[in-house]
Amino acid sequence: MRQHDRQSANSQQPTAKTMNVLENINIAIKILAQNKMRSTLTMLGIIIGNASVITMVAMGKGAQQLVEYQLESFGGNNLFVYASSDNLNLLSTEEPQLFLADAMAVEKLAPSVGSVAPYINNNFQLSHRGRTVKAYVRGTTSSILEIDNLEIDRGKFFDRRDLQQNNLVIVLGSSLAEKLFENENPLGQSVQINNLSFQVIGVNKAKGSFLGYTPDEMAYIPITTMTWRLTGKRSPLGIPIDNMDVSAKEKGFVSLRAAAFQTTNILIRRRGKKDFKIHTNKSFQQLVARVTGTFGLFLVATASISLLVGGIGIMNIMLVSVTERTKEIGLRKAIGATEGAILTPPGRRRYSGNCRRFNRYWNWR
Repeated sequence: MRQHDRQSANSQQPTAKTMNVLENINIAIKILAQNKMRSTLTMLGIIIGNASVITMVAMGKGAQQLVEYQLESFGGNNLFVYASSDNLNLLSTEEPQLFLADAMAVEKLAPSVGSVAPYINNNFQLSHRGRTVKAYVRGTTSSILEIDNLEIDRGKFFDRRDLQQNNLVIVLGSSLAEKLFENENPLGQSVQINNLSFQVIGVNKAKGSFLGYTPDEMAYIPITTMTWRLTGKRSPLGIPIDNMDVSAKEKGFVSLRAAAFQTTNILIRRRGKKDFKIHTNKSFQQLVARVTGTFGLFLVATASISLLVGGIGIMNIMLVSVTERTKEIGLRKAIGATEGAILTPPGRRRYSGNCRRFNRYWNWR
């Protein structure tokens, strides 16, 4: 019975290892409290160094995610097709040109293509009741809404009938509408371009800008109106265009690659040669990811310098702490103290023989 009570009592008592850990923690807290300034400086070195690294890594990741989000919001699943003479004979003087019929053929014949938006860009002076603004005017089709993820805020976008009849209608970006009409309602009012009066039928929602492309500052008109009423650029082969944007029917790299392959085959079959280039937003997104990744590494390297400086500061503080005990350690060795006794902090009371004599001497001194 007594043995059982003794065993239960021993099981309730903390082990020597636990007592040792708790005692070390207690001693460390007392030493930190005795040297408040030194402890504060050490903590600052650790906190500032680690915080700077964490902050810089977070900034790099945040910048990369922001760029990827903006790219996706402006059509991350698109192809960009434009005429190029890079693949032609060097002796050729012919300037390649894409046509509206090429875009219509791609949209009709490529099964992996969702929509195609051909366009022509030009700078024009837009005026309304004495207010004049210079802006980009884009002649295009209604497919631009889906491809560039544009949304109508007021009114509507032009449709196929406007394209067929070359109607003088215009859709304004949000910032451009504010500059021309200020607090007025722009719907139904007229805007003058090259002595032609365009009726405002819609205003887009604010979109923001990305790498120089700012749809809020642009105006959109039917591509046929741009050709037949404004620029007058025509060809026996059809309506020439600057570029075309092509969106894949489904999201994902496989669908985008299939759309690029089919677009290439259709255009080569129509044109008889490869006098154009196709870029994908995914490849551009990968380039941006590499750039932002490099930028993130640079930020981490910069922050690591702060961590290194903080570490050097902590080392100096520790060196001062050791230097202060140099005389004490010498005296301990002189009276035959063991290595464990020397490493034991002064606040700890578990000393043997020589250490007790040393403590009495050190306190008396």
